[in-house]
Amino acid sequence: MQRFLELIQDCLTEVQEIMPWDLEERLAANPDLLVLDVREPLEFAAMRLADSLNVPRGILESACEWDYEETLPELVTARGCEIVVVCRSGYRSVLAAHVLQVLGYQNVVSLKTGLRGWKDYEQPLVDVDGQSVDPELADEYFTPRLRREQRHPNPPGLARLAINPRLPQNRGIDPQKQREREAPQQPGECQPQPVPLGKYPGPQDPE
Repeated sequence: MQRFLELIQDCLTEVQEIMPWDLEERLAANPDLLVLDVREPLEFAAMRLADSLNVPRGILESACEWDYEETLPELVTARGCEIVVVCRSGYRSVLAAHVLQVLGYQNVVSLKTGLRGWKDYEQPLVDVDGQSVDPELADEYFTPRLRREQRHPNPPGLARLAINPRLPQNRGIDPQKQREREAPQQPGECQPQPVPLGKYPGPQDPE
């Protein structure tokens, strides 16, 4: 079984990411670039990149094909176009970009850091009426919030970190055995010594 971040890392072996400043340059160089926003409609209505197209990730596959209620002709015919997929934090967009590649889209990348990073780079966002969004309002909107019931009831230390065996620093590490080794011990059990491993931090609110 894979965890969320491990699934993302697997997709990143095939999906290219770009940074917000790269997107700024691409938009200036190619007015026909398609910015595909795969967030939910309510998220899209709150704020978005100007002229972006909203296709929630849940209907993406059928929106890309003819003869479905979700079909979007501008997306069906964009298989040869330059596409940048965006979401809130840059995780859903990786999964969506991977799906598009499987479906035959030839020039697709994902915006790393998502619209949150675009906002941090002090780039403009607009609301449902096309009006510029106040930067302070955007800061408030993109501030991550986790309810108490959403937090891990017993955080397992290093096991919270995704271990991708494809990364060079993790070669030879069995993720499952590592998690078992780091699992909380029962009273009276001997606590094993931590085992050093290559790792990278997971996000606070993966999306």
